[in-house]
Amino acid sequence: MKSIPHIDMSLYNQDFNVFAKHVGEGYEANGFVALTKHGVEQQLIDDALDICRELFALPEAVKRQYHLPGGGGARGYTPFGTEIAKDAKHVDLKEFWHVGREVQGTPPYPQLTPNVWPAEVPQFKDKIMKLYTALDALGLRVLEALAVYLQQPRDYFNDKVNWGNSILRPLHYPPIVDEGTPSVRAGAHEDINVLTLLIGSREPGLEVLAKDGSWIPVTIIEGAIICNVGDMLQRLTNGVLPSTTHRVVNPPAPFSSKSRYSIPFFLHFNPDFMIDPLSSCISDENPQRFSAISSHDYLMERLREIGLVK
Repeated sequence: MKSIPHIDMSLYNQDFNVFAKHVGEGYEANGFVALTKHGVEQQLIDDALDICRELFALPEAVKRQYHLPGGGGARGYTPFGTEIAKDAKHVDLKEFWHVGREVQGTPPYPQLTPNVWPAEVPQFKDKIMKLYTALDALGLRVLEALAVYLQQPRDYFNDKVNWGNSILRPLHYPPIVDEGTPSVRAGAHEDINVLTLLIGSREPGLEVLAKDGSWIPVTIIEGAIICNVGDMLQRLTNGVLPSTTHRVVNPPAPFSSKSRYSIPFFLHFNPDFMIDPLSSCISDENPQRFSAISSHDYLMERLREIGLVK
């Protein structure tokens, strides 16, 4: 893999079956694709990245007022040096803020807890929720293609993610002060969720592990959104669609002296959805390798592994 495949989202309306084939084959081969012509306005993306700079520039004491101890980082602020990649020895060099689904009235699942909004950045809610809504819709279009590729009805995923505890995560990787630090901005890991859609970053560092064991730098293609398979989708597809290891390395100078900002959207199944491998993904050559588990139970199991839940 010299680079990740590019998927032209305009095919969604022009020739859906061709689109589904491109999406499925891209993910089956790499686990990562770059979505182009996706319809998410660049101004919306730029506004979100800019408001995140404003958010993370707040004093540390102010940001920590929005940290919810015991909440597993599900909403609000998670301080620098908290999260650690599974099996890693050193914490990641990042801080982040979690925004979940906005629910009117009583939520259908207790996991859909209220969002935490910073009073010091009043425009944050509006700009971030616009991006959340756009990426939620974009992820569903990708899932429609994957449903067809996996020999399911096109709308297979619709009622399985409509109340998912999907998370938008504005991320800040501060400048590297200690060039000799054993920590990296984000240790090698796989994502827990169904699909991840990545906005930004305007700075280098993201790398994807190829099947030959080499690390492939992923530069953000102008106007593209990087989208990768998470572990939940890998389980559902019995490994047909791989959840690929990736990391954010500490870049060389002059980039190491600058902050890095990105905004991943982690799309999740509804909490009670049972992740049980699809029969269309089980064969003599690929026998069932995963047992059934609810989306929420699997999430909790994995959050404990990365230090966000005790």
